[in-house]
Amino acid sequence: MSLLKQIYNYYFSKDKQFTHRLRGITGFIPANLGLYKLAFFHKSTSSQKGGYAIQNNERLEYLGDAVLGTIVAEYLFKKYPNSNEGFLTKMRSKIVKRKSLNQIGDKMGLDVLLAEYNNTRLSRSMLGNAVEALVGAIYVEKGYNRTKRYVINNILRRYLDIHELEVTDDNFKSQLLEWSQKNGHTVAYKVLARYKFEKRDRFKVAVLVDGEKVGTADDFNKKSAEQIASERALSQLGIKSNNPVPVA
Repeated sequence: MSLLKQIYNYYFSKDKQFTHRLRGITGFIPANLGLYKLAFFHKSTSSQKGGYAIQNNERLEYLGDAVLGTIVAEYLFKKYPNSNEGFLTKMRSKIVKRKSLNQIGDKMGLDVLLAEYNNTRLSRSMLGNAVEALVGAIYVEKGYNRTKRYVINNILRRYLDIHELEVTDDNFKSQLLEWSQKNGHTVAYKVLARYKFEKRDRFKVAVLVDGEKVGTADDFNKKSAEQIASERALSQLGIKSNNPVPVA
């Protein structure tokens, strides 16, 4: 039955163009097209279409996040047999963090599919969400082992320079927290505002050092806003060169 669905989707379905694009991204012809459409349907877009379309990709994103984290952890565990838990944890964080997934989604060309199924302005965070949702969709249809092969071959080895990640640290929140611990300061984060922008939630976050506001940032993702605010705080405190991050 699955093979018949794949043949139909590729040659006869009204969504065969979508099927062709997916094959270029995943390397296989999907059987459950509705599942993959859902992976690119963001919550900010409203629709009255039937089936999966009235939902959004948050549940698949949640599942994909967990599956991706497990695959990356296993991959790093085998790749670095002599490395300790701290190194492995940092490497996994660098790979699955929002900035990395956004860049991967951009390189994969997921913006084309997102633009087709959403009537809101696309943001970089939507790319990372779509990567996770796509991984979740593949897991639902193909299972863990097939998903693991896809993630390792089509994401980790194709779009990441693992050796560059070993020596790169752009986790500005972690840098700020480490600096504060070494120098006897306190760091806290506060959401100053949560508001709607183009049908989507947007967060304004401040970083407080010893109770004083030293950096703020706005972003559609709270964690991303904290990272941007942390980099600006590091610049303000003279801990790094003054190179502010543009607002997303």
